[in-house]
Amino acid sequence: MPHFPKNTSLALTRRAILVGSAAVLASSRAMAAPLPVFKLGTLPLGTASWEAEAISRNGLDAAAGIKLEVVKLASNEAARIAFVSGSVDSIVSDLIFAARLRAEGKKVRFLPFSSSEGGVMVAAASPVTTIAELAGKSIGVAGGPLDKSWILLRAVALQQAKLDLQKDANPVFGAPPLLSSKLERGEIDAALLFWNFCARLEAKGFRQLTSAQAITAALGIPGNVALLGYLVHEDADPAALAGFAKASRAAKNLLASHPDAWTDIRPLMEAPDQSTFESLKRAFISGIPNRPRAAEIADATSLFALLAKLGGESLTGAAKSLPEGLYVDQALYG
Repeated sequence: MPHFPKNTSLALTRRAILVGSAAVLASSRAMAAPLPVFKLGTLPLGTASWEAEAISRNGLDAAAGIKLEVVKLASNEAARIAFVSGSVDSIVSDLIFAARLRAEGKKVRFLPFSSSEGGVMVAAASPVTTIAELAGKSIGVAGGPLDKSWILLRAVALQQAKLDLQKDANPVFGAPPLLSSKLERGEIDAALLFWNFCARLEAKGFRQLTSAQAITAALGIPGNVALLGYLVHEDADPAALAGFAKASRAAKNLLASHPDAWTDIRPLMEAPDQSTFESLKRAFISGIPNRPRAAEIADATSLFALLAKLGGESLTGAAKSLPEGLYVDQALYG
């Protein structure tokens, strides 16, 4: 009679179970349908790439039932073309562009991404301490004459100080990096910049004269409206869209509550020092939308009506008011 070592039968049984389980798992994977792909267009220095990295690095897309595919685009114009043509499922753009598209009949929806909007920056030692003191000063303006923040700043200056900044100051329009450099070199007195450029300057000791939120509050809009959002196609795959919204919320929660989650993001931030890194991180987190959908839409409606009145058709296009159905449904909004 053959002799078997002790526990051999038990070992054979365990091995058989493991082999059988592996075979079943492999078979299940082979039979499972692939996850729907959601294509997100991002810009080289865009903060949407930070959130996308958090989603991919932590498997938040798979957990939400999708596969996130990041499509790198060269410029805002390229991003808008890619979205409108359907080459990507989503991009981050502003509320005004989304409203213009929907007013034109495009099936676009808006999912808030950030309420961070920047403001007016001056040197730490600048004598300018109020908007009224911008009279006669050179002001760098990112985004051009129709930039929404510039239009709102002009309205506040007119309201508070009877000051027309277009005539009574010296606006200089240009790209944010150029204007930021000019301010650092003392070639301009102030600069109205996007939030990420403001954060970089604050890390270098510059101060914020006023913020975009303070400007809108002065004009009667109390809430911090998320003017940046994910533009999504209304007729997108419902499962993919729901999965992306869920992954986006999870990424924001992760970045807001776990400092270690920023380790993988830092290489994308181009932060040369710890001070800049912390400033950018703080500004990103403070801009995470967390207001109820109804409150967000109410304030956005008021702000858009004001922009339409101040900027006219050149700014808001055919949309005189915020189009109905622009915001994603409550289930997606979170």
